[in-house]
Amino acid sequence: MTKQIYLVLEDGTKFTGTAFGNSSSASGEVVFNTAMVGYPESLTDPSYLGQILVATYPLIGNYGVPEDSMSEGLSLFFESEKIQVSGLVVSDYSDEHSHWNSKQSLHNWLEKYGVPAIQGIDTRELTKILREKGSMKGKIIDRTDDASPMYDPESENQVAKASCREVIRYENAGGKRVVLIDCGVKHNIIRCLLKRGIEVVRVPWDYDFSTLDYHGLFISNGPGNPEHCGVTIARLRSALDGNRPIFGICMGNQLLSMAAGAKTYKLKYGHRSHNQPVRMAGTNRCLITAQNHGYAVDPAGLGNDWEELFVNMNDGSNEGVRHKTKPFFSAQFHPEAASGATDADFLFDEFVKLL
Repeated sequence: MTKQIYLVLEDGTKFTGTAFGNSSSASGEVVFNTAMVGYPESLTDPSYLGQILVATYPLIGNYGVPEDSMSEGLSLFFESEKIQVSGLVVSDYSDEHSHWNSKQSLHNWLEKYGVPAIQGIDTRELTKILREKGSMKGKIIDRTDDASPMYDPESENQVAKASCREVIRYENAGGKRVVLIDCGVKHNIIRCLLKRGIEVVRVPWDYDFSTLDYHGLFISNGPGNPEHCGVTIARLRSALDGNRPIFGICMGNQLLSMAAGAKTYKLKYGHRSHNQPVRMAGTNRCLITAQNHGYAVDPAGLGNDWEELFVNMNDGSNEGVRHKTKPFFSAQFHPEAASGATDADFLFDEFVKLL
């Protein structure tokens, strides 16, 4: 595990480190996450599809990784069926791991899914570059003369890649039925609905859900640029003519807002952490939230029937919207908190009450 490899950014900046995980190259958008824990959840979050993840917390791998276990179509410990990131960048990787639930090392887990990782670089300096210049394309390579092009995830519809391919049903006898538009859903979102007695019908991102019988509509998180999801936005626009409750999270906030007339824009380096403070609009109620997104909603374009629901207290960006009279609302952050702060878990209860 002493093989020398490199992280190269599109501006020419190069970092030298040593390899762990799979012995391959990777390319994608280089982004950073400031969370101190939760790397198994982050690495399996479909919202990271097409990205190389930089962990700002210096020590990674010390508590290992749980086993790959599934129950009734859902992972027991992860946020999807596989690792979603293209590559991983850390300061100090610990091959010695200890945790009651640890069944494998991070190195072996990355190797199993073909994901390369680099350690031993100054992630503080790297994060400063990404904060000052913004997230940028990059690649993990093992040769300084590697001339392969850098992959731009913006060039493709990442939601189409992350979404399920067919309808999946999670039964709950006697429960209200919710159609979940899978834009790259985290499994804990489904768990949060199931434990509240909800029957979940998970459909692909471009599925015509108007043909289904349901009590409420849920729009999941997902990766990439929401502009690629024109089909979904058009279907949501039709759903807004009705009165059945709608709840969106992360990408779901962006798609719901776009259906309501708003536009989105790319943040300089995104929000990826466990400690983003948001305020409920019109109140002094504040929440500490987990977040993972590179785009934000410009609420100026919302129709007159809509208003902001949450606002980010760090940069003032939108963190959710709601309809003034109909049961439609959304959050840009992750109330399912996997992993992360649980302050916003009540939003699932609010959605269930509306059904």
